Amino acid sequence: MYELVKGANVGLTAMSENAGSVIVGLDWTSPTGDGDADVSVLLLDADGKVRSDADFYFYNNPVAADGSVQLLGKTPTGNGSQDRISFDLTAIPDRVDRIVVAASRYDGGHFCELGDLQMTVADGSGESLLRFSIDDAGSVSAFIFGELYRRGGEWKIRAVGQGYATGLAGLATDFGVDIDDDAAIGDAPDAGPDDEQPHVTEPAAEPAPQPTLEAVPAPRRSDDETQPKKTRARPRTAKKKVTLPKAAAKSLAENESWKQSRLFPVSVLKSDRDRETRATSVLLSVMAQIPEFGRRLTAAFGAPAGRMETFTEVSLPHGDTPRRPDGVIRVERAGKLWTALVETKTNGNALKAEQVQAYMDIAARRGYEAVITLSNDVALEGSPLVDVRIDGRRKHKVALWHLSWAEVVHQAQLLIRHEGVGNMAHAWLLQELLHYLQHENSGCHGFQNMGSAWVPVRKGIDDETLCQGDPRALEVVESWERLIRQVCLGLGGELGQKVLPVQRSRRGTDPGARRSLMADRLCLEGRLQAELRIEGTPGILAINADLRTGKLRTSVDIPAPEQGYPLTWAKRLVRRLAEAPADLHIETLVEGEAGGPRGTLERLRPEPADLLPKNGTQITGFRLSLFKGMGSSRGNAETGFIRSVDDAVHRFYGTVVTHLDRPAPRRTTSGERTAGV
Repeated sequence: MYELVKGANVGLTAMSENAGSVIVGLDWTSPTGDGDADVSVLLLDADGKVRSDADFYFYNNPVAADGSVQLLGKTPTGNGSQDRISFDLTAIPDRVDRIVVAASRYDGGHFCELGDLQMTVADGSGESLLRFSIDDAGSVSAFIFGELYRRGGEWKIRAVGQGYATGLAGLATDFGVDIDDDAAIGDAPDAGPDDEQPHVTEPAAEPAPQPTLEAVPAPRRSDDETQPKKTRARPRTAKKKVTLPKAAAKSLAENESWKQSRLFPVSVLKSDRDRETRATSVLLSVMAQIPEFGRRLTAAFGAPAGRMETFTEVSLPHGDTPRRPDGVIRVERAGKLWTALVETKTNGNALKAEQVQAYMDIAARRGYEAVITLSNDVALEGSPLVDVRIDGRRKHKVALWHLSWAEVVHQAQLLIRHEGVGNMAHAWLLQELLHYLQHENSGCHGFQNMGSAWVPVRKGIDDETLCQGDPRALEVVESWERLIRQVCLGLGGELGQKVLPVQRSRRGTDPGARRSLMADRLCLEGRLQAELRIEGTPGILAINADLRTGKLRTSVDIPAPEQGYPLTWAKRLVRRLAEAPADLHIETLVEGEAGGPRGTLERLRPEPADLLPKNGTQITGFRLSLFKGMGSSRGNAETGFIRSVDDAVHRFYGTVVTHLDRPAPRRTTSGERTAGV
């Protein structure tokens, strides 16, 4: 994630291909647990003023009519909260030159009373782009975190970090919002010294009622409301912190053998058809009800950010026999439609080429933009799951996209466990969806079978009869790559961090040629290898599956510090790994040699100096490794290979990598790239 400093700016298109829509998050914590603030957004023209009061978005005006601005609300985060704003930059009117993102305190609060203030930006696909941390907010009641502005036909973002002692009313007035003289937006506390405040006014003697801007009509009173009610000085808009109730004593209405009621039950699923129908309906309905979730799953397929409708079990004419795709997705924005047909498979069932081909033909004739296939399999670059024929003579082109159930779970985990959603109802819906997809009876478990070539290849490696060029070796390599991509999705969803496979190849290398080289290496060495880059870790996590010995090795190389003494490095490393497994192998990496001293953590704990080379050779780093036996079967059972790889990666990260220091920023070398998941 890019770290932005105060006053700095960066172009969004240079950071992401999905920068047409972004989500800006404002975060803070409160030591007392009750501090909070409200966000506000102002759309400014070239003169630095709003075109009208309708360009001021706050708690009483949270959504733009064209969908370009949406205040998504607060999400509790530990001791504070995050307030998020969604921007569809493609829908921002041309006359808008700059967008100001601010927040304000109320009830006499100041931003210096809050901690960990920061602004984060994520693109339309949910990928985190940048962060601006603030540690000098001062005694101010309103604060501009940042601004989006146009330059040379693209959108850029600037870290502002400017305070207003006059509160939200003073901030809004400075940018041209018409505030009645007898009213103020929120409470303006006594103005304190602030070197950066551009506007200072005397606060009102007493809190005044909240004005209603013309763009946001006030709610009508009921007919029987005859007595005027006392107006609050400031409507409290912050959500109360969600706390778990105390555990009640067991009663007759409780039994350990009872199952909790679920929105999406799985006990009634008896056949593959039942699973496909239920899974499609459950997923599409949640996508339509939770905009940020539906947007995450369709943005990469070219769908706009708009109102989504979903349908299941539709019937479409196709020759003499109508076809029934599992679902249809319809997204409307600014009077334009984006539509896609959905074909679903569960429980490891493969997609049928003739079925997908029929849907592609129907989509081309009827004007659908895409066909989306959804199954437990993971798509690979240059290796389509189904071969379909695209009629180049048709004027209307249809895109074929694939989505894995593992990707669906990954995106749901990111939202519910790390980034949050707009309200508690959406959070509950996502939690129910996750429970359904992860249940053993749902059939939505992701990639779970290494394929029919797995057993013959392992036997050929054991008896040394596997020859280079054997197509079965290539099939195993493709299954291995699918497994690694799924491991990345699972770990990334749990951590809330980006986890991507590293491909050490020249840019532009054909994926098929790269896999052929890996297949030849498998035949010669009997090993499958992969590397993962985990955001925020000091090195690349390497996975080595030795099919000859039946051993899995997970390891990470960490560079030696630039300063200090080797003995200090060794002692500090052993201290950092105090809670790591005793059988962790530590190897010293030395310059110009194959390897240096090595030993288990259990042996090195009393004598860290044993890691130092006896001849004084320069140390370049340390390699940390864990070994475990691999599963023998091709599936995901307790003794299966897929389960053993997933467990090995999670164990190594949880017991070793988490204890290491975070790395300094680095750039990817020309010979190394990370593959998208």
